[in-house]
Amino acid sequence: MVWTIILAAGESKRMGRPKMLLPWENSTILETVVWKALSSRSEGVLVVLGADRNKIERLIWRAPVRSVFNEDFAKGMLSSVRTGLKNIPAKAEAAVIALGDQPHIPQESFDLLIDSYKTSEKGILLPTFRGRRGHPILIDMKYREEIFQMEESLGLKGILRAHPDDILEVPINDPGILKDIDTAEDYNSMLSGDSENEKKSS
Repeated sequence: MVWTIILAAGESKRMGRPKMLLPWENSTILETVVWKALSSRSEGVLVVLGADRNKIERLIWRAPVRSVFNEDFAKGMLSSVRTGLKNIPAKAEAAVIALGDQPHIPQESFDLLIDSYKTSEKGILLPTFRGRRGHPILIDMKYREEIFQMEESLGLKGILRAHPDDILEVPINDPGILKDIDTAEDYNSMLSGDSENEKKSS
């Protein structure tokens, strides 16, 4: 059983407003990621909330997902990863960890990671585009306790550095795995890029 954990607890300091709630296509940034995860082969989706919890809960209440509040969200992303790992079912074998601010992530990336996990013997799977590593990433639950014990400053990179031989890179032919939205400039640039692509395809 593989679950997806979507990290949506950040304070959006560089954006200056709650970026998960910003319009994207026909919905919002976070809803786009949520529905891609729900449409994948993941057997369940958990959204980790922190800043702007109430607004985000109202946004996703119709989606068939679980949500959990990370009381330590101000400590950074690793605290949200830990909160997610504590709250997915005990029988889960692995978790796909996705960022709530990556609406460009192709749905296929979830499925390719999950399928590759089931057919390989690796415990850490990373999507790559032209040799560059991106998100989401998949982590076997054998690393759960190690993640709980890691130094906060290391983040998940600590697991990657500690277990390089257990990493499988999964090529994905889509640069969306490399794109996240941190600033207003990122957001406007991506919106402009989407508009240009729509014009080219029309």
